[in-house]
Amino acid sequence: MELNQEEKNRKEEEQKEQLIQELGNYLYQEKRKKGYIELVFLCIGTDRITGDCFGPLVGSKLEEKLEHYNIFNINIFGTLKENVCYTNIKEVLKTIEIKHPNACLIVIDAALAVQEKIGNIIVRKEKMTLGKGLNKAKIEIGDISIKAVVGKNYKLPKYNFSHLQNISLNVVNTMANIVAEAITEVIKYV
Repeated sequence: MELNQEEKNRKEEEQKEQLIQELGNYLYQEKRKKGYIELVFLCIGTDRITGDCFGPLVGSKLEEKLEHYNIFNINIFGTLKENVCYTNIKEVLKTIEIKHPNACLIVIDAALAVQEKIGNIIVRKEKMTLGKGLNKAKIEIGDISIKAVVGKNYKLPKYNFSHLQNISLNVVNTMANIVAEAITEVIKYV
């Protein structure tokens, strides 16, 4: 069933409000528990594959929004200009460890799941596992994870890769807007 524009807008606003609430709570809990003094957003993906550009889109949008509010004490790795993907993740993680040893690491990435979950944005106070959908060696990173379910998981890397190349940019961009706006709202009050 196709939603009309008013219903889509309402759903997007609800997603944003829920993300603000969950992320705000998780950041507060992590700061109290571990005493983080800075935030690092690690936005994973590549601009060469539509379904995988969610992370870099969020990173670029977040940079723009934070600059608009004159917030410059937030560290963002992974943008449309400088992708962080499976091929350079270990190098980027070393840089983060050296330059930001006492940071809360928030990892942002696209995900594949069952059909019913497409369009969901999931926030968890746990590490994110990279490499699952394409059957690569799994890497677990982060303190908080934000995943956007951009497509269906076919359980076969070949099909998943092909599917990621054919996902609607509008769907990915809409979810990236929601996440960047929600993060900006949370950061304005952290």
